[in-house]
Amino acid sequence: MSTKEKPTLGGARIKTRKRNIAVPLDPSTFADAVVQIYLEHEGDLELIAKDIEASDLDFSRYGDTFFEVVFTGGRNQPGTTKPEEGDQQPYSVLNREATRQSILPYVLYLQKIIRRRPFLIKNLENVMKRLLQSLELYDGDDRRKLAIFTALTFSQKLSGLPPETIFSALLSDSLVAKGTVLGFVTDAFKEFLAENSLDDLISLLKRAKMEDRLLDFFPMQKRTPEAFADHFSKEGLGVLVDYNMKKVFDVKLKELRTTLTDQISANADLAEVIDMVKQRRKEASLPDVDVVRAIWDAIMDAVQWSGKNQQQNVNLALRQVKTWATLLGAFCTTAKLEIDLLYKIQVHCYEDAKLMKLFPEIVRALYDQDVLAEDTVLLWFRKGTNTKGRQTFVKSLEPFVKWLEEAEEEE
Repeated sequence: MSTKEKPTLGGARIKTRKRNIAVPLDPSTFADAVVQIYLEHEGDLELIAKDIEASDLDFSRYGDTFFEVVFTGGRNQPGTTKPEEGDQQPYSVLNREATRQSILPYVLYLQKIIRRRPFLIKNLENVMKRLLQSLELYDGDDRRKLAIFTALTFSQKLSGLPPETIFSALLSDSLVAKGTVLGFVTDAFKEFLAENSLDDLISLLKRAKMEDRLLDFFPMQKRTPEAFADHFSKEGLGVLVDYNMKKVFDVKLKELRTTLTDQISANADLAEVIDMVKQRRKEASLPDVDVVRAIWDAIMDAVQWSGKNQQQNVNLALRQVKTWATLLGAFCTTAKLEIDLLYKIQVHCYEDAKLMKLFPEIVRALYDQDVLAEDTVLLWFRKGTNTKGRQTFVKSLEPFVKWLEEAEEEE
């Protein structure tokens, strides 16, 4: 019987599983180190930035702590403005004056830091969100500093900061109810518009998904267009008032057009439709010219296009115009409104290939039902200024105009 030993693999090592060793968080030591850099350079942000960039501090682990030092001078006790134990530096954002000149250098300083460490933008977002959610803990002067800082971060296009997070952080019921949020956004809007256009502000609000929610910044009892206009007019932000008025106007006009389309599609009673339009016009103070345009759009929107037979489509559209011409006539009551309607029809027929050949028939139908006067048609034919498809339409309308002119001569 063989006494040989079983072969073994020479040099084989038995691996032991490593345990995840938890390194204790030590934000206090990190904060003290950052504070010392501030103190060494006596608040000189250029020198501080250089030392921050050259340091081996663990920003990936303590990014939030870094921004707490930037804003408040040190670490704060959670949910308060009281400092935690540890060093404090007096060169923080909230220790500056509430002016653009004092706050802007801090925004530019953070731009440098974040360019070298892009991951820090998330930490800035976290800290700003906490600060804005705790606005009631700060006095009016500190809130204004935060508003200026917030406006400048977007004005200077601080890379990657999401406006939707910043603005949504303000929509706390208690903060809104006290008027704290309205004061904050007013200061922020004024600062932003100091060097940016209204279009820039609207673009920012769209990115923040707040373009249609500006009244949400107002206490519940003041969420009216009148309160909006009164507040921002007093604050010197008339451009914002004008924008909101147009926004409200557009919404009312769109609602009118939608309702009209539904009623026309359902062949509602003409008298009831006219009464509804008059009531909406009065309630929303809608100009007659916009009402007439909305009626025309609704008439066209309600056409049930078949999409198959071109002639059938043309007949449907013309029938719709003839059926609801009286509705147009009820509001198209002046020569000025008539010529505007004719321009509206011209542009519509030019932009919709299905209607190009229908233009003269529409004009004739509206003339027959006393919506368009003879003088209006002749004025458009001889002196019309809108160039969209004009040559084609003038040529197609020549036989009707010739008939009008001959009738005029006979009279």
